[in-house]
Amino acid sequence: MNLGAFSISLSVKDLTVSKSFYEKLGFTVFAGDPANNYLIMKNGNSLIGLFQGMFEDNILTFNPGWDEDANALEAFDDVRKIQKHLKAKDIKLERDVDEDTTGPGSIVIVDPDGNPILIDQHV
Repeated sequence: MNLGAFSISLSVKDLTVSKSFYEKLGFTVFAGDPANNYLIMKNGNSLIGLFQGMFEDNILTFNPGWDEDANALEAFDDVRKIQKHLKAKDIKLERDVDEDTTGPGSIVIVDPDGNPILIDQHV
């Protein structure tokens, strides 16, 4: 099972301060919009999403169907296939996707330590 491109989505207190900090670590703005309170920062293959006021916890994020540059992949494991696999392994889903649909969709699971994991397919 391939979960796709990985990033961490951070809940930040001040988007401008966080942007400046990660720029000092060598990250540059890759996507997002400060007017909408989020930025995606990139350093090589490393991605960090900065989100102000959107959610409480930091979130591990996987994007099936995308590479680290947000390019659509020709072949990938669809989020519905991933969902079926997780259910077969008795992993509880906090949010699931309608298995009768196609295209974009997302699911959420929580690891044993309470860390949310978002599997968010955009294609």
